[in-house]
Amino acid sequence: MNFATWITFVVAACIIAVSPGSGAVLSMSHGLSYGVKKASATIFGLQAGLLLIFCIAGAGVGSLLMASELAFSIVKTVGALYLIYLGLSQWRARVRLDDPAEAAPLQRLPSARKRWLTGFLTNATNPKGIIFMVAVLPQFITHGAPLLPQLLILAATMCGIDLIVMHSYAWLASSMQRFFRDPRAVKKQNRVFGGLLMAVGAALFFVKRGAPAAG
Repeated sequence: MNFATWITFVVAACIIAVSPGSGAVLSMSHGLSYGVKKASATIFGLQAGLLLIFCIAGAGVGSLLMASELAFSIVKTVGALYLIYLGLSQWRARVRLDDPAEAAPLQRLPSARKRWLTGFLTNATNPKGIIFMVAVLPQFITHGAPLLPQLLILAATMCGIDLIVMHSYAWLASSMQRFFRDPRAVKKQNRVFGGLLMAVGAALFFVKRGAPAAG
């Protein structure tokens, strides 16, 4: 892989990472609810899911998913339902309305493991990511050169950029925490991010195998 090819991939990866999607919504939601430091577990989970998609695309399994209507539909349905579940859970999160000093969801802070798993499943079950990787990765692979080193470089580049962008989303959301001290504002926040997650999940039902899109 030459330098020009890598730089082109960097630009593409930046565009992919910045574009709104389930990962961005989840990073902002957890950043606003838990702060940047605790949202990091979620974001590292997102990267693990992204790496899985890289492996799927690199191993050719992604091509199989795109060729099989049933396999693709299963992945799409699972991913959509999972996002809708996350959104519904946040929408229905109970908030103390009696004491503004306690304007926080009644449920306990999810463990780091659970936050990581939420991020992992959000990306790993995203069919848009699989479609994009299968369609785009081959454009940056130098044929005739060893495949594994190239995939490692591309994966490290993509995850590095995504880590920065997702933490930026979480930081921006976290910086607005002071505006959400009022319990009613917390409730509205839960419904906004819950609604966005459900909307992204519902949109996945309309994703087609032959229509690559950034995730």
